[in-house]
Amino acid sequence: MTEAAVCRRLVGRVAVVTGAGSGIGLAAARRLAAEGAHVVCADVDPVGGKAAAEQTGGLFVPVDVTDSDQVEALFKTAHDTYGSVDIAFNNAGISPPDDDSILTTGLDAWQRVQQVNLTSVFLCCKHALPYMRQQGRGSIINTASFVAVMGAATSQIAYTASKGGVLAMSRELGVQFAREGIRVNALCPGPVNTPLLKELFAKDPERAQRRLVHVPVGRFAEPEEIAAAVAFLASDDASFVNAAEFLVDGGIAGAYVTPQ
Repeated sequence: MTEAAVCRRLVGRVAVVTGAGSGIGLAAARRLAAEGAHVVCADVDPVGGKAAAEQTGGLFVPVDVTDSDQVEALFKTAHDTYGSVDIAFNNAGISPPDDDSILTTGLDAWQRVQQVNLTSVFLCCKHALPYMRQQGRGSIINTASFVAVMGAATSQIAYTASKGGVLAMSRELGVQFAREGIRVNALCPGPVNTPLLKELFAKDPERAQRRLVHVPVGRFAEPEEIAAAVAFLASDDASFVNAAEFLVDGGIAGAYVTPQ
């Protein structure tokens, strides 16, 4: 979709995007900006984060999403700069190579993944919600994964568990704050053509191919396709979508067998 064809559903809204420096986060930052939002691009990588802010005409805030003080400062900066916090796309995450089967994954890898993928979402929600409650409106979109609703024999046990936690937490927050005008949804992408996935292809093509065969549409998603779902969930078009597991997976979760 070209920028000219994009809806303008978010004019004047303020969106905070974590992990904005690459992949889904970068595509989402671009899409939210194209729909009229002021975008605060948060990332631990200053190069990618600054580039994202430049591309979106937004603001770069360096942040370690596992640090409560830094996350609190992120949302305060967004509010102080633009006057509100309307959208929080809590997207930062990792999938390290030492996260594998439960039989081989060490405790260090387990704890590191939980901190970045799950605790960070807890912190972002915790520090975004007070602004949204004060405003009486807001949309929180937390990046979970299709693996939160399925099991895989080629396991990434820490990643899978962390995304299951994101899904459950998003559901509970969506229920808890619904009557205050705040929606919280878990975005559950299928495999996406991002730097992380490309690295998997390069390091272990057989493992990557084993995943691709299960996608009914026969390909991985492009980041822009996931970003379109983020923009929908952020907008008033999704005003009755709340506490949902929002699957954007090319049909994986609905498949028993896939086409030949």
